[in-house]
Amino acid sequence: MVSPEITAETPSLTVHDRYDDESIRLFRERGWWQDGSASALLERWAQETPDRRFVSDGTVELDYATVRDRANGLGAALLRAGVRPGERVAMQLPNWAEFIVGYLAIARIGAVMVPIMTVYRNTEVGHVLRNSGAVAAITTGEFRGFDHAAMFRSLQKEIPALATLVIARADAQEGELSFAEACATATDDAELGSPPDPDLPHVVVYTSGTESTAKGCVHTWNTLDYSARGLAHDVFQTRPEDVMFMPSPVAHATGLVVGVLGPLAVGAETHLLDIWEPNEGLRRIEQYRCTASATATPFVRMALDAARTADRDLSSMRFWLCAGAPIPEALALEFDQAFSGGVLMPLYGCSEIMAGTCCHPGDPLERRAGSDGSPALDGVRIKLVGVDGESVATGEEGEICYWGPGAILGYWRDPERTAAAIDGEGWHHTGDLGRFDDQGYLRVSGRLKDIIIRGGTNLSAAEIEGYVAAHPAVAQVAVVAYPDERLGEKACAVVVPKPGEQPTLTDITDFLRGRDISLQKLPEKLVLVDELPMTATGKVQKFVLRDVARES
Repeated sequence: MVSPEITAETPSLTVHDRYDDESIRLFRERGWWQDGSASALLERWAQETPDRRFVSDGTVELDYATVRDRANGLGAALLRAGVRPGERVAMQLPNWAEFIVGYLAIARIGAVMVPIMTVYRNTEVGHVLRNSGAVAAITTGEFRGFDHAAMFRSLQKEIPALATLVIARADAQEGELSFAEACATATDDAELGSPPDPDLPHVVVYTSGTESTAKGCVHTWNTLDYSARGLAHDVFQTRPEDVMFMPSPVAHATGLVVGVLGPLAVGAETHLLDIWEPNEGLRRIEQYRCTASATATPFVRMALDAARTADRDLSSMRFWLCAGAPIPEALALEFDQAFSGGVLMPLYGCSEIMAGTCCHPGDPLERRAGSDGSPALDGVRIKLVGVDGESVATGEEGEICYWGPGAILGYWRDPERTAAAIDGEGWHHTGDLGRFDDQGYLRVSGRLKDIIIRGGTNLSAAEIEGYVAAHPAVAQVAVVAYPDERLGEKACAVVVPKPGEQPTLTDITDFLRGRDISLQKLPEKLVLVDELPMTATGKVQKFVLRDVARES
């Protein structure tokens, strides 16, 4: 799909487009929105604790004063290259210290950062650049066998608005800026200007691809800072001496909010890992005495498997937040043992709202392993609505809707999707499904688009996946709908078999019949694959699998 070009002069969303005056007054009165900025926080810690290490990545270690100085220098270099406040600057970098410096440079001059995952290639990156109207990009050369700078140079020929390239840890060509040299630019506050308005667009985070076209989630400093500051203080209970271990991409929601803004909120440290490998992850935790982390649940499983033979001192790790999948009770118990009493906590959120629900310190094991928590922060409201738009009763499934200070202003240059997601009362409809228990704890149960409508009956794909996953020959499974002339839709199970196994549809359905479930929940097509297509954040790309199911 070709994305429309967005010019630098295109007007952007404001908080008044999203919230009424009473909500804005409430957010400010309660301190959920403040008058600060990323630059002001950085300046505070650079003055109070200049020698405290802010970021390390196994190669580079930078203290707060050095990050401040380098960010200011890079900000000045971008200004001199023609970048203006409000314009978008894309950044595709691994989990390196340069990402944090780049983000804070962009923030200092009031430009808008557009982070891009390093796994994305020409098609995805081109869409983001065109859709955002980026006028500059910060990237690197070859990383994991792929030349990012070459890709951006090629795209630059197709996208005239992309005037400036900044190259980190690789050679810059004529007309480009060297990241290191740009960071050494001498400047002052008069050139850099006043800190930007915290209610203007600050970051545009593109969704990770569970739908066919990524959407740009427009956050202000206040919407991001609310979630980051709240999680740091109320959930992680972060202290200045803490070290956040961050193997999740800082170019996406979890990594940015928890791995960058959380430590910045309290003047703590973050340790970045650019390539996830569980043994290396455990070595870094031991070496840097990391105290907390936040990742998708599979990272924890791999870390625990590696910990059995790694013989590492992991006693510093006291808190690990898990998102993206439920935490089995056995996993929580195993984590407690491997990490010397550390706590595994669930979080439910997405790029649009960042932190929706989570468990909190003091929640018992059965809550942490049996739910996705209660509203994450003071100010967050969560409700579940049925197909009629009314709230559902306790125990019934409904769409998860969010109201609070952490939601996006809207989708970048996409008023139709914005209107479809945000209703007239300011509730953001996530498209996710869940149930509340009688104590007000949420359990996420699936997605609206994961429903198969078979003969007028709604079937939960997540429920069927749970049944099929129990088959001894199944390693992974995703269930999607495929069209049927008579019934409208049927269920197709896309299965990654365990090594040496080749289950048939009959094997699967015979097994499920023994589980005493409704026969209409039996999948009526089976496709075996070597792996499930995933986004960079570990979500199954079901739009790809729907095509597989239709065509097989």
